[in-house]
Amino acid sequence: MNYIDKINNAVHYIKSKIDIAPEIGIILGTGLGSLGEHIDNKFIINYNEIPDFPISTVIGHAGRFIFGTLESKNVMAMQGRFHFYEGYSMQDVTLPIRIMKSLGVEILIVSNACGGLNDSFHPGDIMIIKDHINLMGTNPLIGQNLDEFGPRFPDMSDAYDKNLIELCEKVSSNHGIIVKSGVYTGITGPYYFSKAELQMLIILGSDAIGMSTVPEVIVARHCGMRTLGLSCITDMAIPDTLVSISHEQVLKIAEAAKPNFIKLVKAFVAEV
Repeated sequence: MNYIDKINNAVHYIKSKIDIAPEIGIILGTGLGSLGEHIDNKFIINYNEIPDFPISTVIGHAGRFIFGTLESKNVMAMQGRFHFYEGYSMQDVTLPIRIMKSLGVEILIVSNACGGLNDSFHPGDIMIIKDHINLMGTNPLIGQNLDEFGPRFPDMSDAYDKNLIELCEKVSSNHGIIVKSGVYTGITGPYYFSKAELQMLIILGSDAIGMSTVPEVIVARHCGMRTLGLSCITDMAIPDTLVSISHEQVLKIAEAAKPNFIKLVKAFVAEV
């Protein structure tokens, strides 16, 4: 089965189950999935119900789409994403973005749990992504271009929509939520970087490091979607003060950051 057929089959199945046209897509990162519980009039489709669709294998990723309304806007949320380190191809990692676009989504909110490289950050902070560095060694646009979605050579100079960033900053200020902003670096994982590697990223200008988001944003940009990126800083990855971290600790800190994350996303969706 070719990739376009895989997209179309998933879209056809989803359309047979839902009666709304989502305007906003939300990818909920590790430990942040409970935002889905705030969606009203929800209809849930588990990933394993969708033909030829990947399955989330990481703890903290429920593995389902939630369709419904959030702050009176039609949304679809991913409770659980796919990662390159799980063994999926970049095309499968970003398959949900193609599906979102085909269902009518024009704005993507992508979130993640990540390590902080900026010494002014603290665990639990929310960082608005202003740009990214792709150190995954590949990207999801390699291969035949999907002309029906976008151009052969999409421009990534404005991958994170400036107007959405300004709105998010305004909303955070109005609701008393302190946010940071910075550059997110995407790596493949599934291991936490060495001290020398982290020092390299700081020299390159990175403020945070994680194992997702960048491929999804590349495809969203290719599709012409407007994107807002939010990172939850779950640990500090400063080389000189580096402390060993586990996935369970990441989940625990993401859990503590959820109230502000949920408040921010709901307020942003209400205003966008």
